[in-house]
Amino acid sequence: MRTSWRARLSRLLLVGAVVVGLVPAVGSAPALGSTQAQVNSAPPGVVPALQQWTGGVGRLVFSAGSRVVVPAGASAGLKDLANQVASDVAEMTTLHPPVVTGTAAAGDIALRVDAQADFGAAKSQLRPEAYRLTVGTTAEIVGGSDKGAYYGSRSLLQAVVASPDRSSLPVGTAVDYPDYAVRGFMLDVGRRFFTPEYIQAQLRWMGWLKMNTLQIHLNDNGFASHYDNDYAKTPAAFRLASTNPEFAGLAAKDGSYSRADWDRFEATAAKNAVTIIPEIDSPAHALAFIHFKPELGLNNGNSDHLDLSKPATTDFMKSVFAEFTPWFRGPSVHIGIDEYPSSKAAEYRTYVNTLAPYVRSLGKSVNAWGSFTQMSGGGAGYDKDMVINSWNNGWYSPKSAIADGYKVINSNDGLLYVVPFANYYHGQGLDGSYIFNSWAPNIFGGANDLTAQHPNLLGAMPAVWNDQTWATYTELQVHGLIEKSFAALAQKMWSPTAGGTDYAAFLAKVATVGQGPGTGYLPDTITPTRTPGDLAIGRPATASSAETSGLGAVNAVDGFDATRWASAYSDDQWLRVDLGSARTFTSARLNWEGAYGKDYDIQASIDGTTWTTVAQRRGRTSAGVDTLTFPAATGRYVRMKGITRGTAFGYSLYAFEVISDDFAQGRPAIASSTETTNFPAGNAVDGLDATRWASAYSNDQWLQIDLGSARTFTSTRLNWEVAYGKDYDIQTSDDGTTWTTVAQRRGRTSAGVDTLSFPAATGRYVRMKGITRGTAFGYSLYAFEVRA
Repeated sequence: MRTSWRARLSRLLLVGAVVVGLVPAVGSAPALGSTQAQVNSAPPGVVPALQQWTGGVGRLVFSAGSRVVVPAGASAGLKDLANQVASDVAEMTTLHPPVVTGTAAAGDIALRVDAQADFGAAKSQLRPEAYRLTVGTTAEIVGGSDKGAYYGSRSLLQAVVASPDRSSLPVGTAVDYPDYAVRGFMLDVGRRFFTPEYIQAQLRWMGWLKMNTLQIHLNDNGFASHYDNDYAKTPAAFRLASTNPEFAGLAAKDGSYSRADWDRFEATAAKNAVTIIPEIDSPAHALAFIHFKPELGLNNGNSDHLDLSKPATTDFMKSVFAEFTPWFRGPSVHIGIDEYPSSKAAEYRTYVNTLAPYVRSLGKSVNAWGSFTQMSGGGAGYDKDMVINSWNNGWYSPKSAIADGYKVINSNDGLLYVVPFANYYHGQGLDGSYIFNSWAPNIFGGANDLTAQHPNLLGAMPAVWNDQTWATYTELQVHGLIEKSFAALAQKMWSPTAGGTDYAAFLAKVATVGQGPGTGYLPDTITPTRTPGDLAIGRPATASSAETSGLGAVNAVDGFDATRWASAYSDDQWLRVDLGSARTFTSARLNWEGAYGKDYDIQASIDGTTWTTVAQRRGRTSAGVDTLTFPAATGRYVRMKGITRGTAFGYSLYAFEVISDDFAQGRPAIASSTETTNFPAGNAVDGLDATRWASAYSNDQWLQIDLGSARTFTSTRLNWEVAYGKDYDIQTSDDGTTWTTVAQRRGRTSAGVDTLSFPAATGRYVRMKGITRGTAFGYSLYAFEVRA
C-alpha cells in the first residue's frame, strides 16, 4: 500500500514556536554540567545519497511560522521553485507556508543561486546541478543554478521524511553534485500507449530521484512474424497528433499526444529539472510512416524499413521533423537510425548525413542509436556532430564510437533493456541488487567497459521496449517492473560510490522517501513489509549456490521484492531458511523471477539434516507468485528443494516466505504473572503445543500479545492445559492501554482447544483477560493464536 505523504510529513510544519537546533546549535558549547551532545555523523537518508556531509550538533525543527524565502532580485525561475517547494509542503501537510522575498529568519527555508559557490569536487560542467544544503538556525539551499537549487529542495524534503520525528533536519552541511551529465530513462510509447497521467507522474518521480533526461520513443511497430508476416496487419503507431491537414491520419488511433499534452509534459519536465528528448525513429522501425504512405516502404510497403532510394522518403521525413520539432523545448532530438539492413549501407549513410544536419538547422542537437559497425564497419564518413546511445557492443561499441569522435550514452541492451514479460533481455525488470552492487555508467560489459567518468561518456539511459504488441499488460504493470531498480539506477548515475554497499539499507531509504509529490498515479510498492505471518523475514538463509555474490540467499528473506537470490544454472539447487526455533506454519509463498522453478518441493526439518516434504509443485509454467498451502507443519528449517528448472537459467526468487496463519506466533508476549520462570508468556506464542504459559493462582490474570502493527482478525484459538479458564474475554487495543472486548467465553468446563469466532476486529494488541478459573490452579495455555 502507498504510504500517504500527509502521514509522512504531517508534522513538517508544527503549530507552535520554532525550535532550532539547540541541542546545542552549531558552534556553541554545551551548558555547564550538561552531557556533551553528539555530532550528527550519519548523513540524512536521501536518495540518491549525498556526496559529502559534515555533521553539526542538534536539529532544526520547523514550525507553522516557517517560510520559504528568496532574496531580493531572485530570478523568475528561483521564484517559481520557491512556490513549488511551498506547494509540495502544502500537498504533504495541512499547512501552507508563505513564499516571501528578503532575509531568512530562524526556522525558514532559504533558496538562492550562486554559480561561484563552493561545491566541493563537482566537475566544472556539472556545477549548475550542484548545491549546498546548510542546516543551522535556517535551512539554506544554494544552487549552482536553478536546477541545483531544485535538487537541494528534493534532498531537504527527503531528509525531513527520513528524520526520526518526521519534522526536523539534522544540523550540518551537505555538498552534493552529480558525477554524470545524463541520468536518463527511455520509454517506448510507440508500441504501447502510455497515458499523459503516467508521463506526468514519471517526470515528477525522476526529478525526485535527481534523474534529468526522459527520452520518449514516439514511433515503432510490432514484429510481423506474429502477424502472418504481413506488415499490413502488424500494429504500428506514431504518437503525436498534429492539426495540420497534411498529417491527418498519421497519429495512432489507440492513443496519441496533442500539442497541448506535449506542452504540459514540457512544463512538468521543466519544473522537475528534467529534459525531454523526443525520438522519431527512422529509417527502420518506421511502419507507422509506411502505413501512412505505403509508397515509401521497401518491398512495395510490405516492410518496416523506409526505401531510402527514393528522394521522396527523405523529403517526407524532413517534413515530419519540420512539423513537430517546434513542439520540443529541449535542446536535443533523437533521430533513431538503428537496425537498418547493412546491404543498403550507402543509401543509409547518405540519409544520416542529410537528416542530421537538417535537424540541426531546426535548432536542435542530434542524438542517435549506435549502428555504424554493423552498417559500415565503423563510423568513417558519417556525420560527427551527434551523441550516440551505445545500445549494443556489436552494432557499435562505446570504444568504437569514442574512437570515431562521438560522445556516448550507456544504453547497453544486455545490461539495461527491459522488455516487459518477455523471455529475453530483462522481462521481469532489471535486477536492482546487481545494478547497485556491480553496475555503473561506465560498465558496458567485458572489454567494452570505459574508465569511470570518461570525458566522452555523458552518462546512462536504461530503456523499456514494449516489443510484445500482442501481449496484455498495463502501464502500471510496466511501472512495477521499472520500480524494482529505478532508485538503484538513480543512485549509480548520480554517484556510483556514495550509496555505499548495503543494498538492504539502501532499499529501506527508498521505502522511506517514496516516489515524491505528485506521483500518486504510480503505485509505490518498495516497502519493507511482507505477508502477515511470514516467519522467514530477516532470518538467516543459505543456499546450495549463488549465481553471483550479489544474488545471495539472504535477498529472498530481506523483506523486499526488489532483491533476489539466484542459483547456479543446474536443476538440483535449494534455498534454506533457519526460523531460529521449531515453528508451525501452513503455507509458503514464493515470488519467482524470470528464472522460475518448474518442479520443486517445500521441505521442513527440525535439525537441518533430516527433511520432510510438506508440499510439492509440479509443472509450473511461469514466473511470479506461487503460494502453496498445506496441513500445519513444524520445523526449525524450511527449504525450497529444486527438482527441475523452468528455464535454461537457475532458480531465482525475489521472496521465500514461510507463513503461519497465526498472527501471534513468535510475537512479543507479556502476562500479569507467571507461576514460575519455567512457564513464561512467550511459551503460548512459540508455535509449539508442548510448552505453556501458566499464571499465578488467582482469577484476575491476563496474557497479552503485541502483533507489531494493527491487524484485522476474526478468531482466536486457545489450547488450554488442565488449568483452563472458565470465564474470560478476548480483548483488543491500539495502544495497549484502552481495551475493547471482542469475544466472551462463559461457563467453559474442560481443558483443550477453544476457538472463538467473531466479527472482524482490528488492533495491535490482543489479550486473554481471565475472569474465573476453571480449577484451583491459575490459567495455563499451550497456545494463544490470533487468526485472520
